[in-house]
Amino acid sequence: MSERAALVAYARDSIARGSKSFAAASKLFDRTTRERVWLLYAWCRKCDDMADGQDHGGEMEAIADPAARLQSIRELTAQALNGETTGDPAFDCLGVVARECGLTQKMADDVIEGFALDTIGWQPRHEIDLYRYCFHVAGAVGVMMAVVMGVSPDDEETLDRACDLGLAFQLANIARDIAEDGRAGRCYIPDDWLAQLDLEPGEHLRPHNRKKLALIGRWLADEAGQYEASARIGAARLPFRARWAVLSAAGIYGDIARKVRIAGEHAWDGRIFTSRGEKLRWVVKAFGDAITNQPAPIDREGLWTRTK
Repeated sequence: MSERAALVAYARDSIARGSKSFAAASKLFDRTTRERVWLLYAWCRKCDDMADGQDHGGEMEAIADPAARLQSIRELTAQALNGETTGDPAFDCLGVVARECGLTQKMADDVIEGFALDTIGWQPRHEIDLYRYCFHVAGAVGVMMAVVMGVSPDDEETLDRACDLGLAFQLANIARDIAEDGRAGRCYIPDDWLAQLDLEPGEHLRPHNRKKLALIGRWLADEAGQYEASARIGAARLPFRARWAVLSAAGIYGDIARKVRIAGEHAWDGRIFTSRGEKLRWVVKAFGDAITNQPAPIDREGLWTRTK
């Protein structure tokens, strides 16, 4: 087995363990794109696990020296992008896909900045801070994924739409994981949102505040819906199989935000997920949408932009 084939096999196993939703959607790509998506995912997953003390997104463990972990992520990433073998397959995966697709240090740095924010215990004060965070931890990944799918690094408008899908995914994540993040001492709800509902930071998880928390969950879900709709415009510019995969992922992951909205006060009684049957239905629907390729026109005016 060649070195590249071994790394692809490692990346395939990583996405299968770390994200069943993305793993399912990735099967819709052509073989070359699918392998490159897996390779990029493996790096993203490993960086996230290193920063959070997780294993493919499992329970978080305390990190004795988070700054040292972050520095290790930066150094291994730089080595991989310089064409060096790092000794860690996840970072070597990045090296392969970067060489094949033209991913840059700036793109990777935008992603790593999200881990840096978590390392210092950052929390958003204002809504715009929330979007900047979502960009670094997910929107920037969307930009890299778009380039992997063949979008030119100079096509800023399409990359903005790709970023929007990452924002939608992360807003859905934040809505779903409010309770889990709270147990880990994290809160991604902007302070001005809490103040608007007369909630003190750290008090939002108390049982008597569930109605207010449900309102925040709805706000997050509604924002996720706007960015998902915008992202569909960018998907229309992708090759058919890439378009099919992206639309499937958008629907599957978008359901998380929609379920949080519907569940209201009960959204955090258990972990929200999309079932296998729901995933299949979205794949079928996305196939039809990819063929017709006529997304509803959505202007980006008023949406957060990564170049701000």
